[in-house]
Amino acid sequence: MKQQLMGVIAAAWIGVVGVGGASAFADPTTEIAADTSKSSSNIVQIAISDPDLSTLVAAVKDAGLVSTLESPGPFTVFAPTNEAFAKLPVGLLDYLLDNPWILKKVLLYHVVGGYHTLSNAPLDTVLGEKVFPSFALSTSGVWVEVNNSWVSLKAIKASNGVIYIIDSVLLPQFR
Repeated sequence: MKQQLMGVIAAAWIGVVGVGGASAFADPTTEIAADTSKSSSNIVQIAISDPDLSTLVAAVKDAGLVSTLESPGPFTVFAPTNEAFAKLPVGLLDYLLDNPWILKKVLLYHVVGGYHTLSNAPLDTVLGEKVFPSFALSTSGVWVEVNNSWVSLKAIKASNGVIYIIDSVLLPQFR
């Protein structure tokens, strides 16, 4: 079973590396996390209000992480869109939803303790593994990636942290 899971995760990783473009994301000249205002809504409330994050909301509920992401935090969350979940290999999302303890690990890989702006420094996730933001240069400007997933340059402020929308589901190393 573990080998089967590892094979599915490896296939998923191969499927998301380098996939996606920045066209759905903010103008590359936008200042990153420049707005210092905070919302009165927490991370979960903001995610619930965004129809493009409905799969993430369902996954957070299934993994039992709602109360965690409603707590004072602060947290930095890399939030995959519905399209990001749709890019997973066939059957992987259903497998994760059927196995909440694995789903929880995948979701915690998207959460960093504290309030972070995007930089080139590796960030320690709540899962205990690092994510690696990097800046990519192109003819159209500077783009930010986290583990090969495009990141929206617009920080969505919450009362308990910040959300960055990403175009791929980040998958941790399962050992």
